[in-house]
Amino acid sequence: MDYSNDVKTKMEKAIETMERRFSNVRAGRANPAILDKVMVNYYGTQTPLKSLATISIPEARQLMIKPFDKGSLSDIEKGIYESNIGLTPNNNGDVITLNIPALTEETRKEYVKEVKQISEECKINLRNIRQDANNDIKKNDSFTEDEKENKMDDIQDLINKYNKIVDEKTKEKEKDLLSV
Repeated sequence: MDYSNDVKTKMEKAIETMERRFSNVRAGRANPAILDKVMVNYYGTQTPLKSLATISIPEARQLMIKPFDKGSLSDIEKGIYESNIGLTPNNNGDVITLNIPALTEETRKEYVKEVKQISEECKINLRNIRQDANNDIKKNDSFTEDEKENKMDDIQDLINKYNKIVDEKTKEKEKDLLSV
């Protein structure tokens, strides 16, 4: 078994998850990803909003939701309210618009805290992946002690690399959130 490739794949998935969670943290600009968690009760079935409508960005601070079925407008509106994303839908009978408010300094700092929390959870996940791999290596009797040491060193190098990526992406997102 090639431990480093397996560990690398798991660590990349942890980074992808962190990035996906980062995209849900608002930066004061319209981003369709903030609607990813919105579920709409469509004919009795909980359906993701993006399956029911096209989402566009007509302006930097506005999202426009154009449903495929106009009869679902009120259901979509209700789904947005119930999702607690902090945006008020405006329904004009054809489309729903969401205006993204400018972020206050306090809100920006709250979002930065949230980003730091997400990145810390990612680092914990990376450490758990390392721990599992090291335990597997220690249990494997087909390796000599030197081979075990080398494999664990390789995994430590990987975690150092991925922790650095987490730090860089966190700084990027913080800069994005704090820029006015």
